[in-house]
Amino acid sequence: MIEDLLFRFREHLRMLGRSPATVKAYAGHAKEFLLATGITDAKKVTTPMIESWITGLWDYRNDRDKPYSNATICIKIRSVKRFFEFLEKTNVIFIDPAQFIKEPKKTTPIKPALTPGEARRILDQPNLSTLTGIRDRTVLEVLYATGIRLNELCSLTIYDADLQGGVLRINKGKGSKDRVVPLGKHAVKFLREYIAKVRPRFSQKNRTSRYLFMDYLCSPVSKAVVSIMIRKCRKAAKIKKQVTAHTFRHSFATALVKNGADVRAVQKMLGHSDLKTTQGYIRSLGLDMKKEHRKSHPRERDKENIRSSGPRIKRIKGSYERRSL
Repeated sequence: MIEDLLFRFREHLRMLGRSPATVKAYAGHAKEFLLATGITDAKKVTTPMIESWITGLWDYRNDRDKPYSNATICIKIRSVKRFFEFLEKTNVIFIDPAQFIKEPKKTTPIKPALTPGEARRILDQPNLSTLTGIRDRTVLEVLYATGIRLNELCSLTIYDADLQGGVLRINKGKGSKDRVVPLGKHAVKFLREYIAKVRPRFSQKNRTSRYLFMDYLCSPVSKAVVSIMIRKCRKAAKIKKQVTAHTFRHSFATALVKNGADVRAVQKMLGHSDLKTTQGYIRSLGLDMKKEHRKSHPRERDKENIRSSGPRIKRIKGSYERRSL
């Protein structure tokens, strides 16, 4: 019965358009909860059982004495909550035992963004005298110019790059959402070179492949290959901070907002459903907020003398005291 419920739960998540990774994670964590509590009948689950399981999550230590991170605990609790919400909606249970269970407040560390200089140093690392080097430089340019996710990049097809219009179409991104993002002149230049001179060489053995970024085996470039390439370029550029494909996404958002882009426009380009997610990408700009406020707010730019225009507290206080006597 439990396996049947988990199967239906996975199908329910797919119907909602959740990504394969989300479906796998939610169903996996729900199954983990059921195995940990030894429950074979979902109707017998109670709120204290769930609370006891959550306590165990906080107390957990692996072989290296390392606990679960706050983010891991959040996703485990969220998975169980969604599972029992589904059971209640489908009348498998009458009362949701996880209804009043709250997720812990998620603490998201500020992600390190690349400065324009650091990004340029990494972009300059691929060897442009080789086919692979041109492909890798094009991948880096697209990552930095669009803020695209790594799995979205690896899924791009030759038809998604509109070089004439200077935009990139991202079909069925996270949450099965489509969007269009500007490419920028540098990404367009390298894409044009790559598509004209490099990709035909990679696709010689498989002319029917429509993937944009390919390797010598005519296969779509993998996430592992891109990640290793970025790591090598980071080391060659002597950048000490950790750099991944997601770092380019964060750097993209940070640079746009810092240079005056509207946050909601950045939200659309990143493909975020919630503006709070976008704001999490740019929290590192908090140190500049006072400076931006002084520079941008009309009252801060007012030339009026602050001391002479301030309220005369003594005069007000005195008149008040006379009236009250």
